[in-house]
Amino acid sequence: MKTRFKKKVKIRKGDLVAVITGRYRNRTKPRKVLEVIQDPEKDRVRLLVEGVNMATKHTKPSARNAKGGIIRIEAPIDISNVMLWDSGAGAPTRISRQRKDGKGVRISKKSGEVIK
Repeated sequence: MKTRFKKKVKIRKGDLVAVITGRYRNRTKPRKVLEVIQDPEKDRVRLLVEGVNMATKHTKPSARNAKGGIIRIEAPIDISNVMLWDSGAGAPTRISRQRKDGKGVRISKKSGEVIK
């Protein structure tokens, strides 16, 4: 199914998030988003989150990795499994959007502060 516009993503690279479902669930520990992956063909948004959904990858020796072997990397998880971390409240929060000074900003529902 073709989509004309990309989905509005409320989480960006570098944000702190809390994993709310799945094997790595922990609502008290914030984790950093490494990458946001949008797939318009499947109509989904996935995230790479630091230390979450670890997978093992077998690598051959190459110029970059002379030794090769088994490495552990983060695999993507669905965006619905995380919530943005509000550092002011010290807890995960939902987000609203508003325009301030001609720019769109994200605002925490829990504390009402602007999320940078």
